[in-house]
Amino acid sequence: MVKKMKNIKWIFFDIGSTLVDESVAYQNRIQRTIANTDISYDDYYQRMVEISKHDQNAYKHIIEEYSLKKAPWNSEDEFVYPEAENCLSELSKHYKIGIIANQELGSEQRLEKLGLLKYIDLVVASAEEGVAKPDLRIFQIALERSNCKPEEAVMVGDRLDNDIIPANKIGMTTVWIKQGFGGLAEPHMIAETPNYIIDKLTDIYQLIGV
Repeated sequence: MVKKMKNIKWIFFDIGSTLVDESVAYQNRIQRTIANTDISYDDYYQRMVEISKHDQNAYKHIIEEYSLKKAPWNSEDEFVYPEAENCLSELSKHYKIGIIANQELGSEQRLEKLGLLKYIDLVVASAEEGVAKPDLRIFQIALERSNCKPEEAVMVGDRLDNDIIPANKIGMTTVWIKQGFGGLAEPHMIAETPNYIIDKLTDIYQLIGV
């Protein structure tokens, strides 16, 4: 039986591949990246899968490997995971909900458009703050603004490097959600080991007793 969390006041979420499904966005970005080359989509995708097991900056490494140009990311290609809204709605009845994410300008507006902002009490995003994960400062900003101690906070994210390692360092309870390319990683060090592992958002209920 999973040991439930105690004395939690805030639950912080990443956005990409945590609340928002980026699979279509990645598909379209890859297609734009390999346009007018002899690289097949399947070859590029499988290379991303392979690299993601040990390095979560797979896209960046592959464009360097093949001497390709970086294609822009289109946030219009992102979609909310089917269970995300109900999950945030339920959790917000019992906890404060926050965001700690590496995002382009306008995170609050995008979350509003996606129908999620009404459940969220605080948004701390890299573009607005001028600091990005895994820098501990963005986590410190979130904790200071929420007036929350690290031991009273949970960080839920898909990436070991950006979400789990820094949140572990700062003393938050960590939940690794195995979605997207980040979910393909294989923890090798204690610093990379989350307190909990889930496969989908609603799995968090069994951890906190909702």
